Amino acid sequence: MSLTNEAVLSALRGVNDPELHKDLVSLNMVKYVEVADGVVNLGIELTTPACPLKDQIQKDIEKAILPLGAREVRIEWSAQVRSARGPSGQLPGVKNTIAVGAGKGGVGKSTVAVVAALGLAREGAKVGLMDADVYGPSIPKMLGIEFEKPRVRGEKILPLDAHGLKVMSMGFMIEPERAVIWRGPMVHGVIRQFLEQVDWGELDYLVIDLPPGTGDVPLTLSQSIPLTGAVVVCTPQEVALLDAIKALRMYQQLNVDILGIVENMSYFRAPDTGKEYDLFGRGGAKKAAERVGVPFLGEIPINVAIRASGDAGTPADCFDKTDPATRDGIMSFVRRLAGQVSIKSLSAAPPLELKIT
Repeated sequence: MSLTNEAVLSALRGVNDPELHKDLVSLNMVKYVEVADGVVNLGIELTTPACPLKDQIQKDIEKAILPLGAREVRIEWSAQVRSARGPSGQLPGVKNTIAVGAGKGGVGKSTVAVVAALGLAREGAKVGLMDADVYGPSIPKMLGIEFEKPRVRGEKILPLDAHGLKVMSMGFMIEPERAVIWRGPMVHGVIRQFLEQVDWGELDYLVIDLPPGTGDVPLTLSQSIPLTGAVVVCTPQEVALLDAIKALRMYQQLNVDILGIVENMSYFRAPDTGKEYDLFGRGGAKKAAERVGVPFLGEIPINVAIRASGDAGTPADCFDKTDPATRDGIMSFVRRLAGQVSIKSLSAAPPLELKIT
């Protein structure tokens, strides 16, 4: 077969995105095709900058095109996060909304929300973090901004900028040690305010840290905006998994898609010997995910740097001061999460104009 633009495009119809299970052309991921002197230049637009399988896609492209007679394949990568949310009058500039919840407290839900938001931002996405844990807002402390206050412009509240994230929390509105003793309607009101009166601007992802359990906040969210999906956080032991499954079933009853389960505090690796200890058991979340038929998003181990980063308000330390295995675990979770959002957005993606020269 001769090396022509049409032949290259035909070959790309046989290359599937490994996660979306459709070919690159049908997914509108091919932006342009140029053939000159045996060199094939391609523009490939990923559905998220945190694409977990970019290297595999490149290998599959080269495997399909080099047999056509090409001596080299050059790929210009770009990324455009697509929206899995339907048309909405609220949060018009936000493409995807990700709720992070848990069946019980103490499983590291807020930590997971922070590393998810920051990990997506470090990959190049525009990310917001909404602390909807009204009764125990910990995000300001974890980001080192607990004494800052948001500004108001016109009728809109401006979220704080911290670590590349846009952030809003109930913690900005009250004294750090003051207890929030509210009934459901008041909680409903503040969540609606965060959705309607905060100027979130243009975001690829808005990560929402929910209070533990099954209560007013997830109900308000599901009734107010079309959530892309929910992440359920749990630890490996059976008692925690029982509550996690209850939270998962709640989201399903509210018609919220489950993006997956993540196992936090999965194991501990001794820094001096490298030996791993399963303090709470291990693998329970993966088994639970398989049993109920939802994605498993990965394991995040216990690590002193993660704990210290939350106390010090230096979340970048979760990535920069942890061992390679912990960093890999965190980023694997972030990329799998981004992949699941891309899967949800598949049917909602607008077509792109393909340039063949």
